[in-house]
Amino acid sequence: MKEKKYIILISLHILIGLLVYLARPFSKIYAIAIVAVGLYYVIKRQNKNNEVLYVAAYIVGSEVFLRMTGGNILYEFSKYGVMVFMILGMYYSGFSKNAIPFWIYLLLLLPGVLIATETLNLETDVRKAIAFNISGPACLGIAAIYNYNRKILLSQLNGVMLALALPILTTTFYLILYTPNLKDILVGTGSNGETSGGFGPNQVATLLGIGMYVFFSRLLLESKSKLLFIINLIILFNITYRGLVTFSRGGMLTGLIMIIFLLVYLYFTTKSHGRYNLNRFFVFIVVGSFVTWLYTSDQTGGLIDKRYANEDAAGRKKESQLTGREDIWNGEIDDFLDNPVFGIGVAKALEVREEKTGGLIIASHSEVSRTLAEHGSMGIIALMIVFFTPIILFLDNRQHIFMFSFLFFWLLTINHAAMRIAAPAFIYSLSLLKVFLDEKSALHR
Repeated sequence: MKEKKYIILISLHILIGLLVYLARPFSKIYAIAIVAVGLYYVIKRQNKNNEVLYVAAYIVGSEVFLRMTGGNILYEFSKYGVMVFMILGMYYSGFSKNAIPFWIYLLLLLPGVLIATETLNLETDVRKAIAFNISGPACLGIAAIYNYNRKILLSQLNGVMLALALPILTTTFYLILYTPNLKDILVGTGSNGETSGGFGPNQVATLLGIGMYVFFSRLLLESKSKLLFIINLIILFNITYRGLVTFSRGGMLTGLIMIIFLLVYLYFTTKSHGRYNLNRFFVFIVVGSFVTWLYTSDQTGGLIDKRYANEDAAGRKKESQLTGREDIWNGEIDDFLDNPVFGIGVAKALEVREEKTGGLIIASHSEVSRTLAEHGSMGIIALMIVFFTPIILFLDNRQHIFMFSFLFFWLLTINHAAMRIAAPAFIYSLSLLKVFLDEKSALHR
């Protein structure tokens, strides 16, 4: 991408953040524009260059921002949007006949849906309950069928990742404007809604963790001039800082692990000169990360240090390492053991917890335990298909440098944030792409 065009895109998305901050109704206009422009873009080009991937990536990147600012047409708009564009892409470009594992995956979800129609309480809105819980897995299945062994150049995949990250930049700038002085609002070490745009810190941190990873990869692979390097570095610092001050650890640790996977893969697949450059870059990044942490620690009065040490504001160790999520996990495993074949039915785990806790509505944070509880052994097979398929494809797809990062983003995210947003489903599907290097690739240099 040319330097001038890149700077224009960055500036435009900063401007969108400013406009929404000044006039919240602009968020709905932004959401409608995404769909309208996306449909026009795909239909006009008939998906000849996988345009649906760029549009779907943009929808995924903007999901939390639109929820945060009240712009979403529907709460689950992004998952349905991804599915619609993936199906549109299949209409124009077809899909691999070898994508059978993910047709099986979708079929394995059906028994849990059918059981739910019988087991859910009478006062429950069955359609909404099932749709809310099954939309994430369904989105994954449809996106996976489209992307299964689909050929794409590395430069195009970098473009898809940029489309994902640009609205995350908008979110970051909006948070900068929205967040008051940290020292005035931070009193504890729990996740903080005021530093997350008034929205769920877990979801915000998850998207910011993705943005951190994408701009890190651009810093490493796509900064072809000093100006681009400085721009990407500034963006990376701001996204990382904003992610840290949400005090939600899952998304940021996931982003860090994705970066480690990328660095390790590049280190072992490049020649000696490339390793020397990576070593220099690694030293630079370690120093930069240390400075970012020190700055964050200073701005939070040391509370961020205590948060990641699992301590409260007084420095006392918290009893639970996972803020009580292990109790939900244990309960759902018990549900699985009681109904090991077909499970208790989609959305039923929430009702079971509500009954056991005397009316408390506690949503699951782990898609793994929820899948086991609600889908039983069918869920185990489904999860195995999802985990092992990209690894098998990778044996003949060694040029997909992001594969392990994408796969483990899905795995880690569904264990701390379930599939409440479309990101785990869509980003997982990118691990199934058949990636080829092209002459513009930084890896050749």
